[in-house]
Amino acid sequence: MNRKSFIKKSVLGLFGLSAAQISSPHELATESTQALAPVGFNHLPPKKTYPMKTVFHPANSRGHANHGWLNSHHSFSFANYYNPERMHFGVLRVLNDDEVAPGQGFGTHPHENMEIISIPLEGNLEHKDSMGSKALIKQGDVQVMSAGTGVYHSEYNASKQEPVKFLQIWVFPKTQGVEPRYDQITLDPDKMRNQLHQVLSPDPDDEGVWIHQDAWFYLGNFEAGQQATQALKQKGNGFYLFLLEGAIQVGDQKLNSRDALGIWETDKLEFSALSASRVLLMEVPMELPRA
Repeated sequence: MNRKSFIKKSVLGLFGLSAAQISSPHELATESTQALAPVGFNHLPPKKTYPMKTVFHPANSRGHANHGWLNSHHSFSFANYYNPERMHFGVLRVLNDDEVAPGQGFGTHPHENMEIISIPLEGNLEHKDSMGSKALIKQGDVQVMSAGTGVYHSEYNASKQEPVKFLQIWVFPKTQGVEPRYDQITLDPDKMRNQLHQVLSPDPDDEGVWIHQDAWFYLGNFEAGQQATQALKQKGNGFYLFLLEGAIQVGDQKLNSRDALGIWETDKLEFSALSASRVLLMEVPMELPRA
């Protein structure tokens, strides 16, 4: 699939909409919670209180699409990948593990009412948007863009020789129609050594970038034998742990590289590193915001 078709398919969503059914260009980019009413289980919590619940997403269970210029693995339904049991984890809508070929990328396209986070894993991304932001997002950076009332942006591999690998994460905001904004930080590797370091929160004055949602993200690099515990910040939230590298143990569940584990109805998460490991931990509300 070429870049134009891929981008159009991605923002149209997963419900058989055609361009003729969309009345305006901005509607093309509306990632609406109404369109994502719970389908099947979708890993939302039941109304009654039960013991801790978990869902395991092995790396090889993700959706996969190789478009030549883009090689992408989708933790949740996206573009041509549709799985009614993998629509979202609470307000976590998209977790794409992308590799973009040298000099290639996502051309200018719109978004509305979505918090979009990019985390480069290898290489550099070149970002431009309709707010006037122009930036190079490097390995070790975290970028956030609140799409709000509407924004157009593009992301390209800044290298003509090497691929760029990065995570793109979409989170439903708790408030729609906010003013679009852009932010970017560079992380301190020492703060991630054998501990979880907060890289995102809902508070502009807290550590890391911030978004319009009661969510907290953490990154950590762990040596074999190290352990970590993270307390839940907000009642009713859940954890989604995505293992970037290595092997860890969470209770009875072992995770290898690119495996993920969702946990909810708990007040903390604990794990042990079985080998040198890199962890992305996301705490997110489990209830979708009202449209």
